[in-house]
Amino acid sequence: MAVNIPGVIAMVLFYLLVLGTGIWASFKSKREQKKSAATGMDMALLGNRNISWVVGIFTMTATWVGGGFIAGTTEMMYTPSMGLIWTMVMVMAYSSTFIFGGLLFAKPMRERNCVTMMEPFHIKYGKVLTAGLSLASLFLDVIWLASTLISLGAVMSVVLDLSFTVCIWISAAIAIIYTLLGGLYSVAYTDVIQLVLIFISMWLCVPFVLMNPYSLDISQTLMNNTLHAPWIGAPDLKKTWIMIDDFLFFALGNLGCQGFHQRTLSASSPTTAKFTCFVAAFIVFVLGIPPILLGAAAASTDWNLTTYGSPSPYERGEAALILPITLQHLTPSFLAIIGTGCVAAAVMSSCDSTLLSSASVFTSNIYKNVMRPQASEREIRWVIRSSVVVVGLVGTSLTNLKNSVLLFWFIGAEIAYILIFPQLICVLYFNISNGYGAVMGWLVGLTLRLLSGDHFLGLAPVIHFPGCTLEDGVYVQYSPVRTIAMLSAIAAILLFSFLVSMLFNKDLLPEKWDVLKVKAQHSPQPPLAPMGGATEHNENEKLNGNNPQAEASEPMITTKC
Repeated sequence: MAVNIPGVIAMVLFYLLVLGTGIWASFKSKREQKKSAATGMDMALLGNRNISWVVGIFTMTATWVGGGFIAGTTEMMYTPSMGLIWTMVMVMAYSSTFIFGGLLFAKPMRERNCVTMMEPFHIKYGKVLTAGLSLASLFLDVIWLASTLISLGAVMSVVLDLSFTVCIWISAAIAIIYTLLGGLYSVAYTDVIQLVLIFISMWLCVPFVLMNPYSLDISQTLMNNTLHAPWIGAPDLKKTWIMIDDFLFFALGNLGCQGFHQRTLSASSPTTAKFTCFVAAFIVFVLGIPPILLGAAAASTDWNLTTYGSPSPYERGEAALILPITLQHLTPSFLAIIGTGCVAAAVMSSCDSTLLSSASVFTSNIYKNVMRPQASEREIRWVIRSSVVVVGLVGTSLTNLKNSVLLFWFIGAEIAYILIFPQLICVLYFNISNGYGAVMGWLVGLTLRLLSGDHFLGLAPVIHFPGCTLEDGVYVQYSPVRTIAMLSAIAAILLFSFLVSMLFNKDLLPEKWDVLKVKAQHSPQPPLAPMGGATEHNENEKLNGNNPQAEASEPMITTKC
């Protein structure tokens, strides 16, 4: 098969459009910075907290509707053991991420003027524990970048017949360049272009796929399909708890990622932050409909009649490539190119977000707070740029380890749900939480999850929860083990925080053992950035000096970042 020249030309034009938009946004960013006299870090990472609700909705949605979302949804619909039921769980979970985020985190985080989601930890737990959480966040971003690029390489290599590696590196280079030039402004405004392209191109492809002569009416194959398993999936009551576990895993686990919080923290106000979350929840659900229809059509197709031939993609073990295969063989060539552009837009919108979120966490929470607190403004700007380049190169390099990257992504998602999300809930909403509880929460959540076993990681369960059965020589947990581990982590954080706080406050343990300075936390720590809070903090110190009986772990809800 020869290289698809028209497709390559179309993709070059698409990349030039995105790059041009990013360059224009970088100039806009510089003009806005001169007008507002904002710092380079605030402008690069948060757009000077002046992102309008319209642009905010676009960039919030585009961050989540990546290549993995589109290709993964189509694959789930096509896979007989999943089908419509499991796909709807995933799509609704992704949509619910924004609802939960808007209700739980958008307002309190934005009101504190935090730079990253790690700021509350720095205020309450100190530098060391925050650095540990920040490293976990960086790991998530690098793996997410690699797995997202893999989905793009798979689609472009099938439709355009280009080298997998070439497709990935060119796309990553474009995303790195415009992210370097304009920071959040470039990312946000290119997201607008990319989301519009995603919406138009996906809906253009759907009618052609549904009406192609090789596919049956999807309404007839929902429950009874002679060509493939019915695309409704395989509902099984005994998997109800697993389904609930998956829903919560996707819905709440994503809230442990910096990419979400970067969008709410860049909003022009707390109200705007919440509003963008709720609107994005609806748009994500709408954008999940086209890949669902494409997957249903693929499951209703007699592939022996197409240019793809027999056996079917599922029988060849190519279910993961069902989206590009469907575009290539069930639509005219020009539409296949448009569909490829859609996936490219989705991937780049997620890649630039990942690059910027990792740069934010490293620069603000590791470099500036731990390594070089006295760093100059110029130095910080170069650290941001260097972080973007390094994360981009590392993440893109990992795409060579396709199967290993997917394994890392799975581990990263578990970290976000079981380790980071519980910590974020406790530090924001429970006054008693402290560093000792945070450490124990990590240990309890991680230990319980490992002892629960996982067939994907090759771990046999040590703890057999109710419903654990032996199937084909392998123990299968039918309990929501990930959610159990997450809730156990929250319980451990609160319980051990209370116990340690009581022991030190009641002088049952000597103060010299208090390495995390829980007893010294009579009041919130000073703001991380000079935003008019220094005077307030000094007065707090005076008040605390007159109140030696103040308890440890004062409410986080009154602090500012």
